[in-house]
Amino acid sequence: MANIAFCSKTHMFTTQGPRIYGEGMSMRSMSTLTRADLADAINRKVGLSRAESLSLVEAILDLMGGSLAAGSNVKISGFGTFLLRDKAQRVGRNPKTGVEVPITPRRVMTFRASQLLKDRVAKGE
Repeated sequence: MANIAFCSKTHMFTTQGPRIYGEGMSMRSMSTLTRADLADAINRKVGLSRAESLSLVEAILDLMGGSLAAGSNVKISGFGTFLLRDKAQRVGRNPKTGVEVPITPRRVMTFRASQLLKDRVAKGE
């Protein structure tokens, strides 16, 4: 679980206590934040039941996904923006054979982190 309270280059303090990175470990080897982790954090900080917390997380993610599916960008102040881009048809090339292949037009989603989030990541907060 990602219950990080403090993080530096060599030490990470979690709710389970301090953990020091061993030889060959990096900050990239930390675990992934999941829906359950988000619900657990809401449960602890807001006081909602686990079921209510999970429902809240699901509702937020459903709203974001629905907005993106409908063609709207999603901006979360201080965090970042999920942007939709329409890519035109183009000609690609099979690297093995060199044969040209048409790549169909499509809509892609990108994420652009806010400057605040970029700064926090750079500092390791």
